[in-house]
Amino acid sequence: MVQCEMCGAETASPKKVKVEGAELDVCDNCSDFGTEVKTQSSSSSSTKYSTGSSESSSSASGGTSTTASTGSSGGGRSGGRSDMFDDMDELAQDYDERIRRARENEGLSQADLANELNEKASLVRKIERGDTLPSDDLQDKLERYFDISLTGGASGEDGEWEGGSSTGEYTLGDVVKRKD
Repeated sequence: MVQCEMCGAETASPKKVKVEGAELDVCDNCSDFGTEVKTQSSSSSSTKYSTGSSESSSSASGGTSTTASTGSSGGGRSGGRSDMFDDMDELAQDYDERIRRARENEGLSQADLANELNEKASLVRKIERGDTLPSDDLQDKLERYFDISLTGGASGEDGEWEGGSSTGEYTLGDVVKRKD
């Protein structure tokens, strides 16, 4: 006996029914949920989705997913692996201090700066507190307005960090800063 693929009931004569695009072997009770599929010989019928029998179809789809995942990780490029994030500039860790310092040097209030940039004053406050990252558009506006850079390493002592053993390997303790 075969189990119904919808309700799990045992059935001696399952019917092949198409339910929302999927072909299922179901019992008589569940056959009302879809339209019955007329079976044809596999040698004469070929749809754009089938590869013949159901067994070869499932193995082919497994092979396809493996091929697709390996193909996407390689990227199909001969020049090696390239990540889109490698080309992006990273926002400095002290972006909030740089913006606040530049605003104060110009003698502007947060509301005045917001008006100049056509942004909300609350957004400027959140950015200067470090609660919110500026959007790429706003970052460009701030960099142009103040003629500063908000990308790259932090200014001051937090620039390049030193660490690691004589072998050049780093541990988690070399990278993590404790908040004491």
